[in-house]
Amino acid sequence: MAQDTQSLRTEALVHKRHSENPPAYQSTHSAKPVTLSIVIPCYNEEQTLEQCVDRVLAIQDETLELELIVVDDCSKDKSFEVARGLVERFPKLVLLQHDVNRGKGAALRTGIIHATGDFVAIQDADLEYDPMELKKLLVPLRNGDADVVLGSRFLSSDFRRVLYFWHSVGNRFLTTLSNMLTDLNLSDMETCYKVFRREIIQSIRIEENRFGFEPEIVAKIAQRRLRVYEIGISYRGRTYAEGKKISMRDGWRALYCIIKYNVPTAPIFVQLFFYALVGGVSAIVNVLCFIGFLRLGLGITPSILTAFFIAAFVNYYLSILFIFRHNAKWGTVTEILIYLGVVVLIALIDLYCTRFFVHLGFNSALAKIISIGIIFALNFVGRRFIVFPEKTSPDWTPQIRG
Repeated sequence: MAQDTQSLRTEALVHKRHSENPPAYQSTHSAKPVTLSIVIPCYNEEQTLEQCVDRVLAIQDETLELELIVVDDCSKDKSFEVARGLVERFPKLVLLQHDVNRGKGAALRTGIIHATGDFVAIQDADLEYDPMELKKLLVPLRNGDADVVLGSRFLSSDFRRVLYFWHSVGNRFLTTLSNMLTDLNLSDMETCYKVFRREIIQSIRIEENRFGFEPEIVAKIAQRRLRVYEIGISYRGRTYAEGKKISMRDGWRALYCIIKYNVPTAPIFVQLFFYALVGGVSAIVNVLCFIGFLRLGLGITPSILTAFFIAAFVNYYLSILFIFRHNAKWGTVTEILIYLGVVVLIALIDLYCTRFFVHLGFNSALAKIISIGIIFALNFVGRRFIVFPEKTSPDWTPQIRG
């Protein structure tokens, strides 16, 4: 009991310090009133939701009006009942509910489309982040310097709860990989605290339903060449016993999302690297099928062509899954014919190259491997510039401050 009392006193002092002595992030504009829409996704947070809303409302002042949007993602506890009680206390609070559990990304998608404020922020209901720090994240936006501001748990000189080492290693690995593909130098891609200009976030199509939202949204703001700022924040993480929900499954999904949403618009040398991985898998399929069909007595020409088209299907599937996904839209007969034409042309090159090296005296497997090396480069060029052409993103144009 004494420990609980001491914890509450310490927490009160921290909040008092934040409110009375705000950090050195001062607005260079006049204190023009703005509205901040705060989307609070909620799933089984009956213990913390009310306190979270109270803390969020405490940041409101004469220059900052709040619009609170709570999205209950079909909680199995009493979270929705708690939220309805909050609506009775705060009639302006917008309460939305999913009929089935869809995940954090889906809850954010639902909440964001209902936002009407000048800016939109994301606030988890679990009290890991201090809402008072949203005020300093707003400064670059209010000054007209930023389109998106992220709160970094690794830049802060403020307090941070010490928890799982391997989680931090995984976080830094995912952030580094994301930075390599987005060409941003973020320190905390997976942070919850992201604040956007409303028109920016509402113009972005959010596809991920769970925690894949974080790498997806970072990829998409990078592709738009927006002005991104990062500010250190405090962090009070939770253990799994306290209700933490992220798992290893979400880590693998984040890795997949970093590749899925970044590689289609990455520089050519990055795409070539990933295509080498895809091509490697396809090449193995090609060689194994070729040798297998030969041993079945199919004959060299049928074996070459059959193995090639099986490998081409594998290559196509992996290419649209990881590399050229956003352009795999076969809406016209012309597009289909272009793809088939490229495949047939490369199949003929594969056929004659393989036969040529066999004629020179190479064994069939080695002849096939050499031929695959030649068609690898032709495959990439054909897919990147003919089958899946990608328009480059224009440089961001500075906007006039309002």
